Amino acid sequence: MKSILGMGNALVDILAICKDDSLLEKYSLPKGSMQHVDEQRANEVYSDLKALGASIVTGGSAANAIAGISQLGLKTGFSGKVGNDELGDFYSGDLGNLGVKSLLLRGEKGTGRAMVVISPDSERTFAVYLGAAIEMSPEDINPSIFDAYDYFHIEGYLLQNHSLIETAMKIARHRKKIISLDLASYNVVDENAGFLHKIIDEYVDIVFANEEEAKALTGEEPEKAVETISGLCDIAVVKIGAKGSLARQGSETHRIAATDAKPVDLTGAGDLYASGFLYGLSMGKDLESCAGMGTVCAGEIIQVIGTKLSGNVLRTAISKL
Repeated sequence: MKSILGMGNALVDILAICKDDSLLEKYSLPKGSMQHVDEQRANEVYSDLKALGASIVTGGSAANAIAGISQLGLKTGFSGKVGNDELGDFYSGDLGNLGVKSLLLRGEKGTGRAMVVISPDSERTFAVYLGAAIEMSPEDINPSIFDAYDYFHIEGYLLQNHSLIETAMKIARHRKKIISLDLASYNVVDENAGFLHKIIDEYVDIVFANEEEAKALTGEEPEKAVETISGLCDIAVVKIGAKGSLARQGSETHRIAATDAKPVDLTGAGDLYASGFLYGLSMGKDLESCAGMGTVCAGEIIQVIGTKLSGNVLRTAISKL
């Protein structure tokens, strides 16, 4: 059975449903926006959300994907950096509870967190403190951690540090790992398009992108974008929301329809798509089946608040294919 190592920004997701928008007004957070905050403000918001009974779970794009893969039954590990604090301890412990081997480092700053204020109309407003997550450097990477794994999954948010992401990919390629990259955010792609073309062409086997990320990378609509991206790597996936997804390898393209799931929270849909797809690939499934597995995992996660599901739910969903 194959195994998968993930690397990314280690962020704690803190979500609270609010009865009104007074918290947004208190911290001058525009409704529906994503705002970066400093550590002091992060601690203040965190305190208020805890008082509201916020749910607290491990987060970050790659960590979400790796947790999903672990719940499906594969051996997994995750590397990132957290603070030497309560939330850092929680993050490490929660990875273990999810069956993921913790390869976390401890940084100088507090643990990064994505705090989500859910308004009565279900609108989500984010206050994000990256903290220790962005202290990770190329020197932190221990090449030996790759040896126990067959796949290496990395998130595009690490593009904030070109030397870090390229060093990690070089090590993985030298050790003959299959490398997958989730582009993560269209604005990150837009700011780093040239560098992305380079590293995808040199190191990456599998690229996951949504419609906006694919357009930022190629300037093209999904059908053409998936062709262009697959020309740089082995497998390209472009997710197009309610319209499903496109997966291409060589001259073979498959369009997979989205499930009929009623969405409650879209957070983590792309991450869990990667979980299902990589699980299928590691099990030797064909391209269409892998995309189908990704689709059903994404369909399950959008029906709940948050980014975690039990292995029973995911395995049951996949077994119906």
